[in-house]
Amino acid sequence: MDETWFAPVCAYCERADGSFWAEPVNALSNAAFLIAAGAVAWRERRAPRRDPVVLGLAGLVAVIGLGSFLFHTLAVRWSLLADVIPIAAFIHAYFFLAMRRFFAFGPGPALAATLLFAAFGFGLEPALDILFGPALAAATNGSLGYAPAILALLGVGTGLLMPRGGGHDPARRAAGVSLLGLAGLFALSLAFRTLDRSLCASLPLGTHFLWHVLNAGVLGGLLVTALRYRARRG
Repeated sequence: MDETWFAPVCAYCERADGSFWAEPVNALSNAAFLIAAGAVAWRERRAPRRDPVVLGLAGLVAVIGLGSFLFHTLAVRWSLLADVIPIAAFIHAYFFLAMRRFFAFGPGPALAATLLFAAFGFGLEPALDILFGPALAAATNGSLGYAPAILALLGVGTGLLMPRGGGHDPARRAAGVSLLGLAGLFALSLAFRTLDRSLCASLPLGTHFLWHVLNAGVLGGLLVTALRYRARRG
């Protein structure tokens, strides 16, 4: 097997060596994703109608926590993929759900919008590298790749606040306010992820664990927003 898949990755302050428990706080803080997934599943079971899509995405949130735990314990190249692939899957799956549920797009248009969003997301960082050089990505500690997710939350949230059909829909408005609030929380969590490496000298523990805790809240909040919207629409 290619040895590059087992190359060590030292990306955060807390890791001082290559041992399994070199990042105990970063590793164990992933329990927040499991708690968020369990809370959403509990809420889904008590919803007026079962929501298998949201339940499936709650399972994906749990997978995100497990994948991140693998990365922060094993800290090798393949475990990095176990961390980032489930996150990317959730982002694009939720975008598709938003197009279908919040904007009532048909399957074809929702898929087309999701593919366009994915193309924008995957192309943004390479484009910025060409324009500004790789120093920009390094300065953000890899957080630049999450900018499309924030833009999507802001765009969808703002779209839901716009009048439709000559009036305001309370369910759409509530969902829009929720998504904009979650965009702010996501921005805060992303700031902690970005600042981790720059604070190593003064804060050896780092701030990456706060990214886990707050981001788990964001993902759980997104799923609860989808559940509430469906219930309010009847």
